[in-house]
Amino acid sequence: MPQGDKSSYTDKQKRQARHIEEGYEKKGVAPAEAKRRAWATENKVSGGGKKH
Repeated sequence: MPQGDKSSYTDKQKRQARHIEEGYEKKGVAPAEAKRRAWATENKVSGGGKKH
């Protein structure tokens, strides 16, 4: 699986990451940085791309 591939994440994990990303963007974080932070946060919360 190439780096950055999100196929192993559940729909719920993807949805949560999008919601986190929107929150960072509302705080004025650049879109690319917001996306990076959102996935880092989701990985910390869920433990990574696991199927639940």
